[in-house]
Amino acid sequence: MNSKKIVVVGSSNTDMVVKADRLPVPGETVLGGNFMMNPGGKGANQAVTIARLGGDVSFITKTGNDLFGKQSIEMFNQENIHTDYVFSDANNPSGVALIMVDENGENCIVVASGANGTLSPADIDKARSLIECAGVLLMQLEVPVNTLEYAAKFAFEKGVQVILNPAPAAFLSDSFLKCVSIIVPNKTEAEVLSGVKIDGWDTARRAAKMISDKGIENVIVTLGSEGALIKEGENFYEVPVEKIKAVDTTAAGDTFCGALCVALSEGKSLLEAVKFANKAAGITVTRAGAMSSIPYRNELFL
Repeated sequence: MNSKKIVVVGSSNTDMVVKADRLPVPGETVLGGNFMMNPGGKGANQAVTIARLGGDVSFITKTGNDLFGKQSIEMFNQENIHTDYVFSDANNPSGVALIMVDENGENCIVVASGANGTLSPADIDKARSLIECAGVLLMQLEVPVNTLEYAAKFAFEKGVQVILNPAPAAFLSDSFLKCVSIIVPNKTEAEVLSGVKIDGWDTARRAAKMISDKGIENVIVTLGSEGALIKEGENFYEVPVEKIKAVDTTAAGDTFCGALCVALSEGKSLLEAVKFANKAAGITVTRAGAMSSIPYRNELFL
């Protein structure tokens, strides 16, 4: 095992983004402003974050045999992401995400999974030698949960630290969660997992305790502009962030998760890693776009 090697299993999409003064309600048409098309997907965003922040990262994903898929692989290579296990699906298109962003930087997103939805346990089997040599396996929930559970169980058996970003929120079995070393939900996802309505630090603590009781020792609840709450074993830490003007919150959570993995791979404590992740995510929200907003390592020290 190499503690510095990080493997990301997850989604790769092309993001199509429209900015508007406000988000439409059902049945309404809103005239928007700028349109952007960028590479994205939670898995890809997290892999790019790790690479830009200096981590050694390999990406396991599946794209379509189409223009979007080919462009994604080219971009991963340019970002210094290892792409030996980026699989191609001949029968399904690459994933796409339609994103609307309002003037306050809030967004709503619809994803058409395409080839992401066919990433299978058989694909994970092909990457076993990669996973068992890693220090960290990072996953989200934009690819099939049964595939992620399969990967998590294999990594757990091999002593690899499994970090799960449970986004988008979904039901997860206790057998899956018991393989997870660190879970990183945002406020909404923590509410789904715990059944606790979060409206401050105290309720975030209660939610983290409920999630931890499912068999996960370490819980990090990200609270947007408030910061993050850590439950590490029996200890709780509140990690607030500086107040900043958000331009676009897209990919902030992905940046946080990627940065967290980089810091942990470098031997930082969980508290130090969360502070590092907060700083990286804080830069992301000041910029428009998803992948285009992810910072490089030197920017964290300007």
